[in-house]
Amino acid sequence: MKTSLQTSFKESLNKMLKLFGFIVSIFLIGIIFIRVPQESMGLASFATKSDLLGSPSSAQRSLNIFTAIGIVIYFGIATQMNLINN
Repeated sequence: MKTSLQTSFKESLNKMLKLFGFIVSIFLIGIIFIRVPQESMGLASFATKSDLLGSPSSAQRSLNIFTAIGIVIYFGIATQMNLINN
């Protein structure tokens, strides 16, 4: 038998996880768009001229790390939401 306090806590936790999952999703989409394509000369020249992300190799490494961390967090949130809803 679930009490109203347990139900309220689960609902608020579910809302917070949905919001955090949305933020992580937007972060991952942004990281993917920031990546400099290997073939595209237009974006590659922009990245090298503006020096926005530092040197290309360190920027690529940093983006890989941020992407991996974001994916792990996203899967963790999805797992938690699945466990809460069951």
